Amino acid sequence: MSKIIGIDLGTTNSGVSIVRQGVPEMLANGQERIIPSMVSYMPQGKTVEDKWLVGTPARNQYVLNPETTVRSIKRHMGTDYAVSLAGRSFSPPEISAFVLRELKMIAERNLGETVTDAVITVPAYFPDAARQATHQAGRIAGFNVRRIINEPTAAALAYGLNMVQDQMVLVYDLGGGTFDVSLVELMDGIVEVRASHGNTRLGGDDFDLRLAEHIAGWFEDTHGVDLRQDRRAWARLIRAAETAKIELSSHPFAWIKEEYIAEKRGISLHLEYEIERHDFVDSIQPLLDQTLESIERVMQDGQIKANEISHVLLVGGSSRIPAIWQLVAEHVGVEPHMSINPEEAVALGAGVQAAIIAGEPIDAILVDVTPYSLGIAVAEWRMGRVVTDRYGVLIHRNTTIPVTKEEVFTTLYPDQDAIRIKVYQGESPIASENTPLGNFLIDELEPEVPGELANVTVRFDFDVNGILNVTARDRHTGKQEKLTVQAVHKQLNETEILAAQDWMAETIAAPVSAAPAVETTVLIDRANALLAGGSLATDDQARLQELVSSILKVQQTENAVYLEELMDTLLDVLFDLEE
Repeated sequence: MSKIIGIDLGTTNSGVSIVRQGVPEMLANGQERIIPSMVSYMPQGKTVEDKWLVGTPARNQYVLNPETTVRSIKRHMGTDYAVSLAGRSFSPPEISAFVLRELKMIAERNLGETVTDAVITVPAYFPDAARQATHQAGRIAGFNVRRIINEPTAAALAYGLNMVQDQMVLVYDLGGGTFDVSLVELMDGIVEVRASHGNTRLGGDDFDLRLAEHIAGWFEDTHGVDLRQDRRAWARLIRAAETAKIELSSHPFAWIKEEYIAEKRGISLHLEYEIERHDFVDSIQPLLDQTLESIERVMQDGQIKANEISHVLLVGGSSRIPAIWQLVAEHVGVEPHMSINPEEAVALGAGVQAAIIAGEPIDAILVDVTPYSLGIAVAEWRMGRVVTDRYGVLIHRNTTIPVTKEEVFTTLYPDQDAIRIKVYQGESPIASENTPLGNFLIDELEPEVPGELANVTVRFDFDVNGILNVTARDRHTGKQEKLTVQAVHKQLNETEILAAQDWMAETIAAPVSAAPAVETTVLIDRANALLAGGSLATDDQARLQELVSSILKVQQTENAVYLEELMDTLLDVLFDLEE
């Protein structure tokens, strides 16, 4: 039986893991333990396979070709958002499949065997539509997706492996694009989620954007040029802001320097700006305060007081920001732990769940919950009037899954022979204020006694992947209708999924991991074209020639880290000289 792998499909970075001899470990891609969740299309590629880049090569291309590079696609999962690349429209699951396929090949290179089965993580507060989109992405990438689990749950599973002492853990998961906080109880190898809350539109990307906006405003005030209006300049600034954010995690100051970032009346403009950590924190403080609201919500839902929490686990790359450590520590009264690398904890936990499914001897059992209430729109008689648009909850939020709930509903009138079942997720008592998940009609209803109201049993089946199946059955005739909840937005149907699988298999037959060499070749071709053009100053020509020679030499040594550094330098030099 082939290995089942665990995958953290992140907004900013993704990783893959397995369990060896009872210990979860990351499967590395050369020197990288995680890869950027980015996809880029290079029209100048020499072959069809050469045109597609995934991971670090795609990230390097972002500043050069932001219009053909996709980042943070996870934020659009479960929506009808589309990306146009290579004259073709791609859905979020199809773009995510590029990243998943790369992780699949990384795993296969490490294990020396074909990998077909995977556990994939999603944010705890991901809606049903986004979970289904993630499942579809896995299938397109060639996986049999064995389970979808929540990210903070996965992190707690990795943290709770072989833990003996019972404890209550608060998992604070702040990644690149999403935020979750979960209250998790660890008891004799059982990992039980008591409550979850979060925001699928809050993460490190928003911090980068706040910082970039701050610097762009300063640059416009200083030079009269708005960098936000130039896609390439804005992409460079976003990347520089991300780098500065990371540096500010360990230093009180960070310099942002981008040469030749703009031009005004034929004069090149350079960006040099020093940002202080406290200025950065001030700019993102409103976002950080939102995370405290989620902490209060899960403690209330889990009926837990702060003094009952034994550990706080910080997860996600953005949780490295010192202000977050201080914020959480002061709010909860417990110093947070980072005993597991926050960028890897989710992937490691997914690997643990994969091992459990595979039947490996792991002393852990996962008990997860649904983050939303699930129900249908109902109507009722009040004071002789029919009141519509009420929300009838069948499964309350933070209910342990998998779960099945049934309720009996009646028609409003004796001669009513049809009911439209409208399914929602959310917490508002008014049905239409919640998120609609789908609807269907059950007709030809018959009452058990002529002249009375017909009875319909509505059944909700919520599985371990967080996917809902709804059944409505006429109690008298036995007639029933079913619905596997689909997104309000367009979802890929079975034919489209198979077509996407075939396209990926035929178009990208060569390993995507070969892309770094392709990217290097393209950049060197551009450098050689500049050298051959004869327009460079003597110093610039010597500098560029020396850099190209160094890259060609390092390629022979297979020193991936040094090669990447040289390529980054070449990118900067090309920016300078191609202006």
